[in-house]
Amino acid sequence: MKIPDTPKEEQKRLDTLRSLDVLDTESEERFDQLTRMAKRIFDVPVALVSLVDENRQWFKSCIGLSATETSREISICGHAILEEGVFIIPDTREDPRFTDNPLVLDDPKIRFYAGCPLTVNGYRLGTLCIIDQVPRTFGKDDIDALKDLASMAERELTAIQMATMDELTNISNRRGFMSLAQHSLSLCLRQRLPVVLVYFDLDNFKYINDKFGHAAGDTALIAFSNLMQNELRDSDLFARLGGDEFATLLSNTSKQQVTTAIERFALTLKKYNQEMKRGYDISFSYGAVEFEVEKHSSIEELLAESDSLMYQLKQSKKGA
Repeated sequence: MKIPDTPKEEQKRLDTLRSLDVLDTESEERFDQLTRMAKRIFDVPVALVSLVDENRQWFKSCIGLSATETSREISICGHAILEEGVFIIPDTREDPRFTDNPLVLDDPKIRFYAGCPLTVNGYRLGTLCIIDQVPRTFGKDDIDALKDLASMAERELTAIQMATMDELTNISNRRGFMSLAQHSLSLCLRQRLPVVLVYFDLDNFKYINDKFGHAAGDTALIAFSNLMQNELRDSDLFARLGGDEFATLLSNTSKQQVTTAIERFALTLKKYNQEMKRGYDISFSYGAVEFEVEKHSSIEELLAESDSLMYQLKQSKKGA
C-alpha cells in the first residue's frame, strides 16, 4: 500500500481548510444534495464530499457509508488531492498502490474510485468522489459530469469561505481568525510550544480617511496587510479584525523574537512610506502577549490583553 504524499504548501492548504470552520460540523442539505445526485447519476453505492485534514479524511457528506472519517494514510482521496484533474482507479485490485489497502480488502471493499479535487484559494482541500464495489470504466462524459458536481461543491465551500474572509484585504476576518487561532493554540499547547498574539491598530487612520478619502484608507489597509504578510512565516496566522485593527498569532516563537520581527516590519513600512510618498504615512501601535497557561484560557483573553497593551502604547504616543 502506498501512503499519499504530502502536497506542496501543505500548511497553507490546512490553514485554508480550517479557516472554513467546516470540519466536524453537522450534515448540510446543500452538500447532501450533491452526493445524492452523484450516487444517482453514476449508479454507485457510495458518494462523498471528503475533506483531507492533517491526519484524517473527514466526510462533510456521505451517502452509502456509516463512518464519518478514516485515516489519511489509507485514504484514496489523499492521493486524489495531489492531482489537478479527476483521479480514477478502474480496479483497485489491479493497482499496486491500493491492492492491499484496508479499504479495498475490508469494508467498504473499494474496487472502483473516481474523485475530483475541491479547490479553494488554489488549494485542494478534498474531493467529491464516487465509489463502487465492482471494477468499471469512466468515460469523458462521466468525467465532465463529476467535474460539474465538484464545481458546485466548490461554490458551496467558497460561500463558507466568504463568511470567514475579509473582502478588502483577502485575509481572514475575525470569525476566520478566531477559529484558526484556537486550533493553532490547542496544537501548540499539546506540543508545549510558545505562542504570541500581536494586536495591531493603524495610527491616524481617521485622518487618512478624512483628508485623502476612503479610497486612500482602503489602499493603506491593503498595503499594511500585504507588507505584514511578507514579513510573516507561512505558519503564522494573520487577520483583519475590523476597521483598522489587525492581529497575528505566531507559534513556536518567543516574545523577544516577535519584538524583533515587529521592529523589522516597522523598518519595511518606513521604507514603503518613503518610496510611495502618498502625502501620508502608514504607522501602527501594537500589543504583544505570550500565552500563559496559568493566566489565559482562550484566544479571546489573549486578544483582550494585547488590545489593552496596544491602547496604552497609542495613548503614550499622543502624550509624547
